[in-house]
Amino acid sequence: MNNIHKIILPLLAIFISFSLQASTNTDSLVDTSKTKVFKFDIKREIGPAAWRQTKDAFQEAREWNADLILIHMNTYGGMVVQADSIRTAILNSKKPVYVFIDNNAASAGALISIACDSIYMRTGANIGAATVVNQTGQAMPDKYQSYMRSTMRATAESHGKDTLIQSGDTIIKWHRDPLIAEAMVDPRTYIKNVIDTGKVLTFTPAEAIKNGYCEGIANTVEEVLTKAGIKAYIIKKYEPSSTERIVDFMINPILQGLLIMIIIGGIYFELQTPGIGFPILASAIAAILYFSPLYLEGLAENWEILLFAAGVILLALEIFVIPGFGVAGISGITLIITGLTLSLVDNVAFDFEPRQIRALFGAILLVVFSILTALLGSIYLTKKLFAANSFLGHLALNSVQNSKEGFVGVDMTAKTMIGKTGTAMSVLRPSGKVIIEDHIYDAKSEDGYIDKDTVVEVIRFETGQVYVVKKEDDDNN
Repeated sequence: MNNIHKIILPLLAIFISFSLQASTNTDSLVDTSKTKVFKFDIKREIGPAAWRQTKDAFQEAREWNADLILIHMNTYGGMVVQADSIRTAILNSKKPVYVFIDNNAASAGALISIACDSIYMRTGANIGAATVVNQTGQAMPDKYQSYMRSTMRATAESHGKDTLIQSGDTIIKWHRDPLIAEAMVDPRTYIKNVIDTGKVLTFTPAEAIKNGYCEGIANTVEEVLTKAGIKAYIIKKYEPSSTERIVDFMINPILQGLLIMIIIGGIYFELQTPGIGFPILASAIAAILYFSPLYLEGLAENWEILLFAAGVILLALEIFVIPGFGVAGISGITLIITGLTLSLVDNVAFDFEPRQIRALFGAILLVVFSILTALLGSIYLTKKLFAANSFLGHLALNSVQNSKEGFVGVDMTAKTMIGKTGTAMSVLRPSGKVIIEDHIYDAKSEDGYIDKDTVVEVIRFETGQVYVVKKEDDDNN
């Protein structure tokens, strides 16, 4: 019986192993028989966040070994720099990239769409209007338009051309006419039966199909795949990472204002208590949470963060090292406000256009309001939380030491030295040190300059120091 078990059990294990392997192979055959479609959305302004998500989506598509990447688009455009980066990623993709324009592919969205291998549009959608404009909507100078015209033409040309021979003439037919791409930027471009001069080209779906800028009209992603001839498919949708969701949440202006309040409030409370404790830790964490998402979003530059750090250092030096409050303190406060403010606005270059000025003014208001609210709130909370009758009152010293009860703020031993003589320990100009009865006291000369080692006499005591005069030599009198 034992011998039978020794034979049957290994055979059973081998059978199960082969069965599992066959099952796995069958599943693999089923998966590979379907087109793997990786879908991600561009339904926001084209900027640093859109570029970050595009990079992540393409990386995930490669790891999943997708057969096709499908962009679900609805955007009015955005920044040329990030749009060009997305365009380049699409052109360099080893897998075909389709775009489904779900309503709008304007400006930078048009550039990205033209880079894709196939374009599908929803009924009522549009593509075009790629003139480079500033934040007020006004057209930028021609050097910017020239770059955009060239980029649009090159993107259209990347899809190739056919060479035809008709009546002995060689005719080049582009799959996407570069001149049409240029007309989406430059109102001076004229194309017969397409666009007249003085207008920027924007296509409806029917017009785009007629001119080779759209492969078909579809109202759903499934329709897109059907029209593309893909019958069996698996769709995997890109989901933004936790980091992306956190960044989107953290750049909310209300939250940014609260973080500024914590930064300033933490610094204020830390200055009210000796040593380094929880307030400064809370302030540091709030500063990290404030600048990190702005840095990832492409708003906060390195030098803006350094301005804030330099301001904090100058303010600390003014408070703990340099007596009084002067240039260092004022400079520190100015740098703190400047760093916090500029990090909220897009200022690759200082552009004093009206909209840019409004954005900067709004950022200044947010920062100043948050700082004032933090200071006033900190003062109020200090009084309320640490009052003698509050639940945190035991943490603060609320007792009063009245002078009528014999309490004094300075050492009164020096007062007993009136009328006694001593020696100038240092030169008095007029202040310095004197030695009286083997004790050192702060002293001030009533006679002006007194040399070191001169015999002096104490004549009075005020504000924690003795006042002395030169001791006359009785033998000479």
